[in-house]
Amino acid sequence: MICLECKKELGYLDHKNAMESAGVELCAKHHERIKLLINKHNTPLEAIQLYYALKEAGVSSMLEWWDGKKSIDIAISRAKLNIEIDSEYEKLTEHEAINNLEEAMHSFKNGFTTIRIPHIVVRYYLNETVNNIIGIMEGLKANIKVIN
Repeated sequence: MICLECKKELGYLDHKNAMESAGVELCAKHHERIKLLINKHNTPLEAIQLYYALKEAGVSSMLEWWDGKKSIDIAISRAKLNIEIDSEYEKLTEHEAINNLEEAMHSFKNGFTTIRIPHIVVRYYLNETVNNIIGIMEGLKANIKVIN
């Protein structure tokens, strides 16, 4: 058991605490940082799990990136891809739906593509989700100038 952030060896308590509250293996220092992020941005646990799964797959991304208008769950700037995790999509109102559309328009105007992924997909199909995101990135990179 090692911290996914710093690769430090984890003790049983660090492993147990991080897995129970964040769903990923983190040392006490990085677990505290993630807890602060969750409290500040109401970050879904699935976004944290997906962020670290993408990191393990070699994808450089940012968790809770500010796009100038709002905080994005996961941003992959090299592919100009924003990922939002929908944790309450069953309760989507008309107002929230139009806000989502406006946010997507804002992203497109800035050259970014925004995808919304239901939390349940990340929870039960994490590896498939990572593979699909990598496929989306490849498609976007083939069609846009990639920032190096």
